[in-house]
Amino acid sequence: MKNTDTSLKDKKTEKPSFRRRLWSGVFNLGLLGVIFVAGYVGVVYLRMPSLDAILYEKRLPTIVFLDDAGNEIRSSNRIMGTPVTVETLPPHVWQAIVAIEDKRFFEHGPIDMRSTFRALVLNLFKGRFAAGGSTITQQTAKNIFLSRDKKISRKVQELILAQWLENRFTKNQILDLYMNRVSLVGGMRGIDAVARTMFGVGADKLSVAQSAQIAAMLKAPTYYSPLKNPERNIARARIILAEMVRQNYLTLDAARRAAAELAPAPGARDTNIYRYWTDFVLEELDSVIGGLESDVYVYTTLNRNAQERIAAVLPRHISESQGAVLAMARDGAIKSMVGGIDYQTSQFNRTLAARQPGSAFKPVVYLMALENGLTPESYVNDSPFSVGDYNPKNYNEHYYGDIPLSMAFAKSVNSVPVKLTKIYGIDSVLDMAGRLGVGTKLKREYSTVLGGSEMTLLDLTNMYAVIWNDGKSVHPYSITKITKMDGTVLYDRNPSEPIQVLQQNTVEAMQKLLADVVAPGGTGKRAAAPGVLGGKTGTSNDNRDAWFIGATNKYVIGVWVGNDDFSPMDTKVTGGTIPAMIFYDIVR
Repeated sequence: MKNTDTSLKDKKTEKPSFRRRLWSGVFNLGLLGVIFVAGYVGVVYLRMPSLDAILYEKRLPTIVFLDDAGNEIRSSNRIMGTPVTVETLPPHVWQAIVAIEDKRFFEHGPIDMRSTFRALVLNLFKGRFAAGGSTITQQTAKNIFLSRDKKISRKVQELILAQWLENRFTKNQILDLYMNRVSLVGGMRGIDAVARTMFGVGADKLSVAQSAQIAAMLKAPTYYSPLKNPERNIARARIILAEMVRQNYLTLDAARRAAAELAPAPGARDTNIYRYWTDFVLEELDSVIGGLESDVYVYTTLNRNAQERIAAVLPRHISESQGAVLAMARDGAIKSMVGGIDYQTSQFNRTLAARQPGSAFKPVVYLMALENGLTPESYVNDSPFSVGDYNPKNYNEHYYGDIPLSMAFAKSVNSVPVKLTKIYGIDSVLDMAGRLGVGTKLKREYSTVLGGSEMTLLDLTNMYAVIWNDGKSVHPYSITKITKMDGTVLYDRNPSEPIQVLQQNTVEAMQKLLADVVAPGGTGKRAAAPGVLGGKTGTSNDNRDAWFIGATNKYVIGVWVGNDDFSPMDTKVTGGTIPAMIFYDIVR
């Protein structure tokens, strides 16, 4: 008979079966895996960015510059467009996005398992990454919070953030976030910014065709750009239109009409031609209202047609040197400012650069003489003359003897204004300059009467504007109104009444002298064109600066040509050559 106790003992010491050991090992490994994954997810979560801080990202206020007709010419700080929502957009805009990016967006959670599985199978079948399964929620998480690094940790963060977004926001709100923050070309974010760049309209004005073309960019913005790769963009846009029909967002007829409208994007206007102007206005803006806390519209005095014409004309006449043009209405409204031949090459604004005006300063001396009783018919003597060590000479050292004041002005002789200053006093000249708005910047020297004191093109043009404003004071300005985007007015220009600084008979005589300059035989004859009222040439020592300031019925226009390093130009370049021809080309 067997010992029962021994049998029990043998059973107790019997080793577990292989199957039991295998399942136990698998369970333990699985448990360790779960613990590891949970720990990894926890570490990734702790390293995630501050959600609220990035979600409500602060940005610099957008400044939209408008011309004198209220049309947008350029904007500053607009890497993000005007915020849009599903409610404020035409349905076809967001429908085009959903149709191609995530057709089941309103049905699934943060992850679309069906699309993810389909993409996984396709990628395995093709042996490469051929398709992605990211939802709009996942893309939104990536666009707002994460870098583009292709790391496992980033993908885990993306999934966590997608779940967070779905728990916190409605589907429409997530779609709003996506449309406003999606990264596109040129560092821009949001469909409104790219709509304005590509098609020149806000996202709320996009047609069905344009909406499809923007949605086509979302997969690869540069590759499918309607500006750089229009064929690829249009081909993909056709696919999107077909998807919109398939998903009942469009009728077949509407899709066909939209397909017929697909075309390469015209692209943004060359806003560089406005950059000298908007840089100038930005400084004026700071002095008018100080720092900005919200997006604003800045209504400026710029005339788009004048700016575009001047920006096109200036480079045609200058090859080696530099140039600048400023146009001003008689009341001081700056209508055009082109500070160089190419803003991308040089951002230095030459309309604000201090240079010697040469003979372009002489009207100040002649105005003084006219106020003291001389007339255009009064005779003066043109002959060599010196004051102390100052011994100015005429151009080519040619002298005319006794001539009318009008001829002395038209020929731009140098001896006469110096003699007039000797008679009436240098202080009388500086006083007249002060009344014209430029006296505080001048040296109390005889060389000043021939343009030896430096002035800017803005100063000089403003000085002539007083003459053509019937002798009334002129103060240059660039901004007429500033409002918030909702229409709240932050600034509205309220000009004071101009002061009469010149007598009417003096103004009329001076205008006659300026008219003689552009008549046959005058130094500014090359500027003569229909509608030109008069003007004045100026050339500084050694042909370092050449000027022409002229007037039409609408504008006073100043032109400067020279070298930035103050080196002499060709001796043939005077105020009566290139600057006068630039003026003529602008106004004809």
